[in-house]
Amino acid sequence: MAKQESLGIKTLESIHWYVHDLERSRQFYTKGLDFAELGVSGPELDAHGKQKSAMFQAGDVALVVSQPVGEGGRAWRYLRKHPDGVGTLNFEVEDVEKAFKLLDSRGATFITDIQRFKDEGGGTLSFFSITTPFGDTTFRFLQRSGYKSIYPGFVLHATPTGGQNKYGFDRVDHVTSNFQTMKPMLLWMEHVMGFEKFWHIEFHTDDVASQQKRDHGSGLKSEVMWDPKSGVKFANNEPKFPFFKASQINIFNEDHRGDGVQHLAITVKDILTSVKDMRTNAGIQFMPTPGSYYDALPERIQHMGIKKIDEDINVLRDLEVLIDGDKERSYMLQIFMKDAASLYKQPDAGPFFYEIIQRKGDQGFGGGNFRALFESIERQQKAEGRI
Repeated sequence: MAKQESLGIKTLESIHWYVHDLERSRQFYTKGLDFAELGVSGPELDAHGKQKSAMFQAGDVALVVSQPVGEGGRAWRYLRKHPDGVGTLNFEVEDVEKAFKLLDSRGATFITDIQRFKDEGGGTLSFFSITTPFGDTTFRFLQRSGYKSIYPGFVLHATPTGGQNKYGFDRVDHVTSNFQTMKPMLLWMEHVMGFEKFWHIEFHTDDVASQQKRDHGSGLKSEVMWDPKSGVKFANNEPKFPFFKASQINIFNEDHRGDGVQHLAITVKDILTSVKDMRTNAGIQFMPTPGSYYDALPERIQHMGIKKIDEDINVLRDLEVLIDGDKERSYMLQIFMKDAASLYKQPDAGPFFYEIIQRKGDQGFGGGNFRALFESIERQQKAEGRI
C-alpha cells in the first residue's frame, strides 16, 4: 500500500502500569532499579479515577504506576482479568488534532474525544485515547505546551525522591508484545497507525525434522513495526508450530490471560557495568544463559561477520550478557531480567520482564540470541514442571 501520512509521533512519552501493590512497585523501581519518583496522584484524582498513582523516571524512561482504590476504576477493571501489566502507552505528538483526524479517517476506535486542560501558568495539555489489538492495552496521544504537571490532579514532589539512575538507563528502545495470532495487529499497525515493517525472524528451538522424538519445544514468528519519523519500534511475537501450546509465547499469553506487552527494552551506555552493579547492589536476577553459548561465541562472532568485539568473552560469560550482529565491528549486547512474578515471588505480579540493551552500531533485535533465550526459558519452565 502507499505510504501513510505520519501521525506526528515525537516519542513514547511514558508507560502506564496497573498493579495490585503500588508500594511493591515503588520499592522495586526506586530501591531496585534506582528510578526517581517524580510525583503522586492527589486526593481528588484518586477519588475520581478510583486508583492511586505514582510516576517514576530514569533517563527518558517514564513509568506511571496505578493501584485500584475500591472498585470501578480502569486499574480495577484491568486487574480483574490480568496480573500486573502495561495498560496504556502514552505517545507525545506534534499536533493532537491532526493525529485525531488521521486516526479517525483510518477507522481507529476512540475511547475519548480530545480532552483539554490548562494550568495556572497558562500551560496546556490535550489528549485522547483509542483501543488497540494489543489485548487490553490502550494508546493515548497527547500534546503538551508548557504544562507543568504530569497530568491534571498529579502532585509533583518539590524534589524527586528515590534513586538517581546510577545504572545509566537512557530510553525505551522498543516495546515487545505477544499474540496468539499477530496478523490482525500487523495490519492495524500499518493501516491505522501508519507504521512500517522494520525486521522479521522466525525459528524453533529445534528443527522441525528433529521433533519426532520430542514432546515439547518453543518457537516464534517475530515482526518489528516502526514509525520512521520518531523511531518508535514495536517487536511483535506469535507462537510457531509445532508444539504451539508449549511455546513460551503461548505460555506468556496464558499467564497474562490474553495478548499484551511482554517486555520493554531499555538502553544503557555501559551494559557490563550496569548489569554487574544491578546484580551486586540490588540483587536483580536475570535469565540464565548456558555456558555452551559462550563456548561457541568466538566462532560465532566470526561467522556473523562481527570479527572483533571490545568486551572480554569471559566477562560476558560471568554476567551472562548476550551478543548479536551481522557486520564488522557492529553489534549489540543484551540481557533479560527474570519476569516480575519470579522477581517478586508473587504470581499476581505477572510474566512481564525488562530487557537491558546496549547498541554498538547494530539496529537488530538479537535474532541470533532468540534461540538461546528460548532454550533458557524452556529449561526454567521444565524445572518448574510446566512443560
